[in-house]
Amino acid sequence: MDHPIFTASVLAAGLLLTVVAQWRGWRPSLRTALVVGIGLRLILLTSAASDSWQPIDFLDSFKPAGQAILAHQDPVLATQGSWHFLPMIPYLYALGLRAGLPWEIAGRLVTVAADIALIPLVGKLAGGRNVSSARFAYACSPIALMVAVIHGQVEPVALMFLVAAYLAARSGRGGWAGALFGFALSAGTWPIILLPVLLAMLPDWRERISSLITTGAIPVFFLATMPLVVHVPWSDMLNVARYLGGVRPIVGEWGWTAWMTGGNWALAPTAAGIGQIVLYTTLLAVMWLWRRADRIDMTSAILVAFMIVTPRMGAQYLLWFVPFLIARPTRFSRAALALAAVWAGLGYIYLTQFSDTGWWQNHQWWSRSSIAVIALLILAMPWRSRRAPYDPAEPGASLPQVLTTGN
Repeated sequence: MDHPIFTASVLAAGLLLTVVAQWRGWRPSLRTALVVGIGLRLILLTSAASDSWQPIDFLDSFKPAGQAILAHQDPVLATQGSWHFLPMIPYLYALGLRAGLPWEIAGRLVTVAADIALIPLVGKLAGGRNVSSARFAYACSPIALMVAVIHGQVEPVALMFLVAAYLAARSGRGGWAGALFGFALSAGTWPIILLPVLLAMLPDWRERISSLITTGAIPVFFLATMPLVVHVPWSDMLNVARYLGGVRPIVGEWGWTAWMTGGNWALAPTAAGIGQIVLYTTLLAVMWLWRRADRIDMTSAILVAFMIVTPRMGAQYLLWFVPFLIARPTRFSRAALALAAVWAGLGYIYLTQFSDTGWWQNHQWWSRSSIAVIALLILAMPWRSRRAPYDPAEPGASLPQVLTTGN
């Protein structure tokens, strides 16, 4: 990275604004939150677009996927599985490239736009007295800024549709909730772990069935566009399906696998396989333990638990729980978000200042230091909501919830 001090200063300013706003009890308007959020993102976008350093997957996976669409090729097969999602986002990449924008901007426009859209959505997710503080906190979130702008990762797009799906489900609109959830799945496969939560938010089985139908229809639609738009033969569709959602069993970036490998990346199918079993068992246990909790708190618990036990991850995964912990903060959530931002910032900014050898040497202590973030994430889980009944008078209660409880 060419401008580490400048970039770190912008991220620190966002964190400082969040802390001061919380300390002083500020309730910024939506306009203020958007102006600050857009301003921070445009500043970082300008810097990132002119930087000689670019994330490796941003260049070697995302850019070829967009170029494949322009060449009427399948983005999955053309990249030999480096792009292993549906073509929704590559279609958007291709639009930016066709407009003549340099890739450094074209590849980030969709993620930055989605991240800006999340600012009011997170406020609506919080509801009640938390609306203003939640949307301002997300507008200034260093994790969101790094993932959406510096890394250009697809997480903000998936989260934008996921949060919108939750809002639709909370209003009892199963069909719309399912369609929005389907778009989230079309951006990235990880939201599938939250499908049971979405269905539980709906009022009856009729709405749940409607939601399931529309959830499946959207990914099927994008899959069906591939032979029509990029001229993939129907006979190759099975090969495309084999790549979708697949990941290599690379461990050593985070948590217990980083200590197992000495802080180095390793291709470890056995450890990854055992880790997947532990992961899914943990998620099922969390769903059971938080079955009586508010669904936003349940979502926070699921996503934080995922980070605690996952055998493999990238720093961009840290964004998954940010909208939900901001919407429904816990006693330690703000401290956990701040420490997670510092850890991710070291990876995005500090480690990029070294040559390959220096990067690997520093990666050893950096990846193993994630254990400190995990310890605070454990404390940040919404433990109280597991036993205490949800109080609609609390900050974060939505109007429909208040009405249905009769308060």
